[in-house]
Amino acid sequence: MIEIPGVTRRGALVLTAGAMFAGCATRPPAPRTRPAGLTLEEAFLGRTRGEGVFSFPIAGVTRRFRADLDGRLEGDRLTVVEDFIYDDGETDRLTWVFDRAGPGRWKGKREDTVGVAEVTEENGVIRLEYLADVRSRGSVTRLGFSDLIYRTDPGVILNEAVVSWRGLPLGSVRFEIRRA
Repeated sequence: MIEIPGVTRRGALVLTAGAMFAGCATRPPAPRTRPAGLTLEEAFLGRTRGEGVFSFPIAGVTRRFRADLDGRLEGDRLTVVEDFIYDDGETDRLTWVFDRAGPGRWKGKREDTVGVAEVTEENGVIRLEYLADVRSRGSVTRLGFSDLIYRTDPGVILNEAVVSWRGLPLGSVRFEIRRA
């Protein structure tokens, strides 16, 4: 059974059952308007700061966070350090290491990823697909993340993600990033 902060065993059953009927949306839809082009380097090189929220609406769970990001490029390797502060005071540091895999493609890894994250840059957006072992209340749950990253305004980047468990969409992440 998946464990989500603040969700009881009964709530998790309701969440899982509800997710089965929530539709098959395992990827965020592309923006309605064609965004200005964006590459992984443009999105994460240098210092950025953002605010976001993890939402699991069926269970009524919302977790807000802030993050400071610092991206450095050395050759074909982009390293992005993410320092998170959650609304409950918890902090976390995660580090992405992305290696260029060809034009518009990257492979990535982070401390909690399972296997390799796949990144594609196409039509002005970045898609990032990966599995991660997420810690919660002393246990670990393997979740799938399908991120869509795009520019909304000059200086503003939006990262929207669908979060799934065993292929079932359970929640979402919305993270708005600005230059620090």
